[in-house]
Amino acid sequence: MEFDKLVHQPTRLQLFAYLYRHEESTFSELKEALDVTEGNLSSHLQTMEEAGAIAVEKQFVDRRPQTTYELTEEGRSKFEEHVETLEALLGQIED
Repeated sequence: MEFDKLVHQPTRLQLFAYLYRHEESTFSELKEALDVTEGNLSSHLQTMEEAGAIAVEKQFVDRRPQTTYELTEEGRSKFEEHVETLEALLGQIED
């Protein structure tokens, strides 16, 4: 049983879970929901983007820049596989 290091890292696991549940979110929403610094959040999002786990959309809303994040199909699959691995681990504990 092996964990995907991209997903398993605590802050990224929170990001995966949040985006999985909410489908898409802005940088500001993620920062507030996860209570992390901008630099920390930005670093983790960049890692996820480079791995192909999230799609990033940059646009202007009311003349202000807004960045939106969404899990890709690959990102959703990685998260679902991670959850299955965790459930299998818990199943071993219960046996």
